[in-house]
Formats: sequence, structure tokens, C-alpha cells
Amino acid sequence: MSDRHISQHFETLAIHAGNTADPLTGAVVPPIYQVSTYKQDGVGGLRGGYEYSRSANPTRTALEDNLAALEGGRRGLAFASGLAAEDCLLRTLLSPGDHVVIPNDAYGGTFRLFAKVVSRWGVEWSVADSSDPAAVRAAITPKTKAVWVETPSNPLLGITDIAAVAQVAHDAGARLVVDNTFATPYLQQPLSLGADVVVHSLTKYMGGHSDVVGGALIVSDPELGEELAYHQNAMGAVAGPFDSWLVLRGTKTLSVRMDRHSENATKVADMLSRHARVTTVLYPGLPEHPGHEIAAKQMRAFGGMVSFRVQGGEEAAVEVCNRAEVFTLGESLGGVESLIEHPGRMTHASAAGSALEVPADLVRLSVGIENVEDLLEDLRQALG
Repeated sequence: MSDRHISQHFETLAIHAGNTADPLTGAVVPPIYQVSTYKQDGVGGLRGGYEYSRSANPTRTALEDNLAALEGGRRGLAFASGLAAEDCLLRTLLSPGDHVVIPNDAYGGTFRLFAKVVSRWGVEWSVADSSDPAAVRAAITPKTKAVWVETPSNPLLGITDIAAVAQVAHDAGARLVVDNTFATPYLQQPLSLGADVVVHSLTKYMGGHSDVVGGALIVSDPELGEELAYHQNAMGAVAGPFDSWLVLRGTKTLSVRMDRHSENATKVADMLSRHARVTTVLYPGLPEHPGHEIAAKQMRAFGGMVSFRVQGGEEAAVEVCNRAEVFTLGESLGGVESLIEHPGRMTHASAAGSALEVPADLVRLSVGIENVEDLLEDLRQALG
């Protein structure tokens, strides 16, 4: 991040950080460098440090600089998917025999990575309610190298006090990793609150248009950034140039989209909280949410994700999903269009039978930026 960006506001950074005009043509949008290798000016004479696009690519560099600026970090790294980013992080931070504390509510793919992949490598993990710093402290062992949280969490929209849990982790000599996918850096900046690493699925709000898959890591510590970059290159699951370009396009409008997502979600949550067939609404913007005060302290707004539980159990929840029309039945989240899903059978099926199993009567919404009256009417008819 260059000095000229330091004092600028988020909306300005989103448009300008990493987006320098092309020196050859003056193009205001960074080119898609769809290239695998680069001509060298003599052996070892690299132009701009580029030799092979797994190691570095100018379009990916632009995105990584943009991500670092938006999260207030020193180094950003872009990957082929959010899970690729997580895999690189875990293999950089951990060795066989190390231990990680994971939250009792998390993305099903993250849980699968710990339970089915990383554990086979000899890494141990245990579950704690990350909304309770004392519970996190109790789960830490002498082997703990990292504490992992999502806030808001997926799909139960739990809130973690990032500063408090960062203190707990650091007191134990562990690093705090925060998955900031639901909030985005526009609504929340974990590094400023003490986190060591921020994780993103760029597929979601950062891309914002349901047309790209990507992931990212952002850190404040340059030394850790170098270690991650070494593993990124050695492991190779990097973001391609076109995918990087798509996400870079998405971040430019992140602030205006998140304002609308949050506004619509607040109205959706309010309507659902008054509906006779809804037993519970999970949205940190509601004053009765147990994490509301902490969310209000560390977030600019409350985001576009809403979950709710319905009368009638699992079959009733599935029927609501099937009856929706404006809300598209589908996995993922964070696009301009509204999505609805049944986590227990879809995104979180891998957590069945574990401490992270989600309620069978739960429905998750990714509230888009359509006219909110259309969204409200669709939910009313879907609920019957």
C-alpha cells in the first residue's frame, strides 16, 4: 500500500488501491495479464519481478494490493478459492502435533478441512464457543498455535469479540485467525482489533456477482506475509488473472453493495421476527441478538446474512426453501441476487453428527440488493 493511500477513506481505497493506470495505454482498469511466463532481460533480469505466473502475475498483484489496503494490512495474497487460502494458512502456521481451537459454528467446508484433511496430518483441534472468551481460554492447550473464529458466523450469525479473543490467543502465544467473509472489510476490520490473519472467500461479497471463485489471506506482519507467499508459490493454488480481475472489479462497489445488503437484511429480519411461523431469527442487527452490542461496537453495519428457524421442523424448513421464487435456492452467498438454502442438507451437511451440526429447522438467507418489498413478499408467500 503506497503512502498516498494511507489517509484515504474506504470507498476511495476500494476504487484506487492497486488500480493504477496502465503505464502503456493509460487504461484506468488494470489489464488482464493472461500470461504464464515473462521475457527476462538476461538471466535473472526480471521486469518488475515477474518470471512465472504461479509466483506472481500483475493482475493478481493489483488485487492483492487492493485487499491489503482494504483490510488495513501489510500483505494480501489471493488464492483459487477460500479453502485453498485456508489450506495454505494452516500448512504455514502448523506442524504435526500442533493444536487449533475452532468455533462451534463455522462454514461446513472449514470444518471438513479440519476434521477430514488436516487431522490426518497430525494436527489436533477442539471446539469452543468463540462468543465466550472464557470458553476459548479453557480450550487452549500448551500445543495451541492458532485460534480460529468467524464473526458473524456461518450459519448461526454468532458474534465474537475480536479484541477480547485476540488477547486470549496472544496470552497463550497463539495467533488469531478471523474469517471476515460475512462482514467484509467495509463492515469490519479484524486486524485493527488484534487479529493476526484475515481469511476471505472472495467468491462471496468481495466478488459480489456470483461469477468467480477465489480466496484471500491478509496479514499485518510482513514476516508472516513472506512465509505465506513462499507456501502460496510452493503449493500453487493461486488466483488466475481473470478471476483476480473479476474480484478487483467487485471490490470497487463493495461499499455501496454492503450498504444495500445491510439495509435490506435489517428489514427482512424485522419482518421475520414478527411472523407467526418463525420461531427464531438470527441477525446481529436485532437488539435481542446476544451479540448485538459487540457487533455494534466492531461493525459499521450488520451485513446481509439472516438465518431463521421455522415451526414444523426440517420438512417445513425445506418447504420454505422450495417455495421461494425471488430468493433463488442455491448454495454460496454474497451476490447481488438473494439466495435461500437449507444449511443442514446443503452447505453444512459435512458437519452432521458433530459439535457443529446445525438445527434441522434452520433456513439461511443471503439477502441481495433487489427491491426489499419484493423480497418481503416472497418470504411471506414462502412461509405460507
